[in-house]
Amino acid sequence: MKVVIATRESRLAMWQAEHVKALLESRLGWRVELLGMTTQGDQILDRSLSKVGGKGLFVKELEVALSEGRADLAVHSLKDVPMDLPDGFALACVLEREDPRDAFVSNQFTTLAELPQGAVVGTSSLRRLVLLKALRPDLVIQPLRGNLDTRLRKLDEGQYNAIVLAAAGLKRLGLASRIRCTFEPADMLPAAGQGALGIEVRADRADLIAALAALAHQPTWLAVTAERTVSRAMGGSCSMPLAAFTQGAAGVEEAMQLNAAWGDPATAEAGSTAPGPLAPLVRVSETAVVRNFSEAEALGECVAARLRTGGAVWAGKTAGA
Repeated sequence: MKVVIATRESRLAMWQAEHVKALLESRLGWRVELLGMTTQGDQILDRSLSKVGGKGLFVKELEVALSEGRADLAVHSLKDVPMDLPDGFALACVLEREDPRDAFVSNQFTTLAELPQGAVVGTSSLRRLVLLKALRPDLVIQPLRGNLDTRLRKLDEGQYNAIVLAAAGLKRLGLASRIRCTFEPADMLPAAGQGALGIEVRADRADLIAALAALAHQPTWLAVTAERTVSRAMGGSCSMPLAAFTQGAAGVEEAMQLNAAWGDPATAEAGSTAPGPLAPLVRVSETAVVRNFSEAEALGECVAARLRTGGAVWAGKTAGA
């Protein structure tokens, strides 16, 4: 069987596509070609994603290639995939997760605690912004867009004292040596799906969906389903500072713990580039036995409900809906 993978052309995206290509060839015996594409998210670098349409900008062109039959599947970092896929598309497979944590990267300092008062830290993630401010209210958080290599170059040019990146991307590209330390989830709760790869196909490709089931890592899929359900229930997007991360086993009789943190979007946007504290975060933790997707979704819904009870606001209300 011959298939074509649609992928962004960044170095990390190509690594991910090559990784899936190797799995399909070695485990399923398929012949695989890559279709490299540049997305709107790759082209717009002067504004934050929350202001130009969100993470869906990284997948739209790939979905067009799928719908037109130019590609059979697309490989995504799950944290870049909108919570609800457009009609006609399906998430066919989730692979085993890489390190889901955030990484502290600096040429001068080894930990966040070592940064001087008022140090400049680069990130364009509102989630990372509110979590960093909760740890160090004195920090100045400046926007940081571009692919991984571009972000590292900006750090090396001295534009920032430190930057925060996903550990998974650095490790996949052989850049683990750039990590000065990794944040424990208790301090920097990861984004929903962070570190996991998903394979998207057209929903009518039952042949692909059935075949790709052999590559799925069920514990990861159940974990990210719980996390993504929190985001879906809260209307999560790039414009909402929201973290959701599971710890513990999935698919067995051991409780999975789902932690979530929500920050006020208006406060985050207004206070990002100046020293000083932001509004307090709403934090929730819930445990449950998760053996299937229904139980994973139920856990996510429970956590989202507790966030709202604690003062978190659904995204539509913050946008004036």
